[in-house]
Amino acid sequence: MKQILITLLAILGFTAPGALAQEGPLPFTVSLGGKAAAHTKGEAFAKIADAVAADAAIEIGAKAEMIIINAHKAKADGTPDSAAQPAIIILQGTNKGSLDKTMDKQKLAAGKYFLSVVADGKTASIQFSIK
Repeated sequence: MKQILITLLAILGFTAPGALAQEGPLPFTVSLGGKAAAHTKGEAFAKIADAVAADAAIEIGAKAEMIIINAHKAKADGTPDSAAQPAIIILQGTNKGSLDKTMDKQKLAAGKYFLSVVADGKTASIQFSIK
């Protein structure tokens, strides 16, 4: 059952970037380590300019019973690494958490990532780096 849940959450995360293109830049605010994601017109994703720590705090500007966060590893050139399994973070009854609270309890390694945040039927997608 746990594998099915993880698989469904991963699939949801992989479809999130396409959903963003239909919804607009950021349907709600997202911050990592106190740094707000910013969107530049014409870009597919919002970005966190500076690298954050592997245990950086996450704050979502949406209210929902459950917020699903997928962190997808990216290659050095910034393109998605399709071979990597996304890390999944679930927030229940809160809009705050941290990057080190993944379902598999594994810390995210240094590098580039895509963050897909699903809350209240909307998706925000952000590029960021871990130092």
